[in-house]
Amino acid sequence: MGVLIMVGQVILGLSILIVLHELGHFLAARAFGIKVEKFYLFFDAWGVKLFKFNYKGCEYGIGWLPLGGYVKIAGMIDESMDTEQLKGEPQPWEFRSKPAWQRLIVMLGGIIVNIVVGVVVFWMLTFKMGNTDIKMDQLVNGIVPGSIGESIGLKAGDKVISIDGHRIENYSELISSKVLMGGVALTVERNGATTEVKVPADLLNTLSDKKGEKFIEPRVKTTSVAEVTPGSVASKMGFIKGDSIIAVNEVPVPFFDEFKAQIKANINKAVAIKVLRKGTEVSLQGNVPVDAMLGIGINRDYSIKSFTTQYSLMEAFPIGAKKAFTVITDNAKGFGKIFKGEVRADKALSGPIGIATLFGTEVDWIRFWSLVGMLSMALAFMNLLPIPALDGGHVLFLLVEMIQGKPLSEKFLEKAQMVGFFILLALMVFIFGNDIFKLFK
Repeated sequence: MGVLIMVGQVILGLSILIVLHELGHFLAARAFGIKVEKFYLFFDAWGVKLFKFNYKGCEYGIGWLPLGGYVKIAGMIDESMDTEQLKGEPQPWEFRSKPAWQRLIVMLGGIIVNIVVGVVVFWMLTFKMGNTDIKMDQLVNGIVPGSIGESIGLKAGDKVISIDGHRIENYSELISSKVLMGGVALTVERNGATTEVKVPADLLNTLSDKKGEKFIEPRVKTTSVAEVTPGSVASKMGFIKGDSIIAVNEVPVPFFDEFKAQIKANINKAVAIKVLRKGTEVSLQGNVPVDAMLGIGINRDYSIKSFTTQYSLMEAFPIGAKKAFTVITDNAKGFGKIFKGEVRADKALSGPIGIATLFGTEVDWIRFWSLVGMLSMALAFMNLLPIPALDGGHVLFLLVEMIQGKPLSEKFLEKAQMVGFFILLALMVFIFGNDIFKLFK
């Protein structure tokens, strides 16, 4: 059932975005009196359609191949490669007979709608949820790095002061794309002195390899045992609810990360865990199992207070818009790192399968709409790439036409469309194959 929910969410989310994207082209074309012959969600490859109907001279339908969608605009060389209609004289309702500036708006229509949708989604989420964060001065015990943070030189108890010399005010800045994209320097206070920790430019490779592992998190103290699982190692050792853990093998463990580290360091070994019970110190003996799970729940000191800022509808707009456009800038930076060789394409790119895992096996509408907003902006960026067969390719050719004062030849556009089609096909095969490889890996 969980897999079905995951698949259902990704199909719903992508269907919404595809229909709205194509609607942008459709409305722009109709506004300039251009005939639209087809409007399809998914591709009706080889003429196979799941559903169709005709309305006012346009065929609407759903294809069987869920790799996108399209609108077929009369008098335009597109992915259908239907060039028969181009052999006759241009008709006033055809794309090719319209001024270049009108054709440019038609080709940008889908991208514009994707941007509008992304901004509106992030705007509404910001208005509803506000922004929740933690002031850095709340982290009096510093941070705890996960294995990724440790690999770049961060240590438990570090207090991160600034990023590239700019002082950090809120915790979210420390786990933002600015840091995770790599190529920045963190100024850290450690044992009363300051030091610099460089975040490598290829950090995205590590993040991809270790999905699910935390980069860093706030450091917290252990307080007391919240529960003991019956029949567990901890139960046999004599733990009871309310015990306060003091030390493991005489090593003090005031912080939760220190307790975890000592337990993992003693896998398959005997340990003596000292606890404070009703004012008396008690030593509990036992062996740490191979999975390092003792079977206790531990209360932690969450005295770190977060704050939530709520916004009016108008106040939320610029903040939501900034979040939306950050998705585009992050995508641009990511592609730049791929071309520079700093990040491997197989690590950075994900397709429908990778996207589906983000939605999860349970319905969470905040997460759903957050991902829809993110994907809408990502689709806007992808479609703007100057690759023939994508909107960006058409936009590039139209700009060339406007500069030189005459259109490019239909023969050139046909060949460019074919080249673009094969580029996209190769990219699609790579992304799907990469998704499947990651899934099994």
